[in-house]
Amino acid sequence: MTKDTSLRAVGWAQTFPVSQGVRAGRRWTREHLASLKWTEDAPETVDAILLSVSELITNAHVHAHSDAQLVLTWDSHCLHVSVHDSDPLPPAKQPEDLTMTGGRGLAIVDALADGWTTHPQASGKTVTACFVPPGAPKPRHGGDVS
Repeated sequence: MTKDTSLRAVGWAQTFPVSQGVRAGRRWTREHLASLKWTEDAPETVDAILLSVSELITNAHVHAHSDAQLVLTWDSHCLHVSVHDSDPLPPAKQPEDLTMTGGRGLAIVDALADGWTTHPQASGKTVTACFVPPGAPKPRHGGDVS
């Protein structure tokens, strides 16, 4: 039997205005993740994705003062979670300060995702995090999601 090496991809996109907050983004993401078969066997990965979606949408709303365009793309290897906002400045990790009540979003995404990157664009930037389901090979490119 010949191994099928064709790429099967599926994706979803939705805009979340500042007025909607992150709750709608998490709910929307959870609904779409339910269609991926590996989510039943990997609830901890789903939780990591949902928390990352919350952090990335929050960053778009709070730091960029922008709507957040959320795109989920499953390419049979990695679930790419991309959030676009209108601020052209790249996100910056904040120094660790246990007295601060915020500023940990990017560190959380960094800890949960198998890799992440930022893509500057004419209308702002897109931050993309990659999540590989359990048992699948991890990205060979050092975790960067270029």
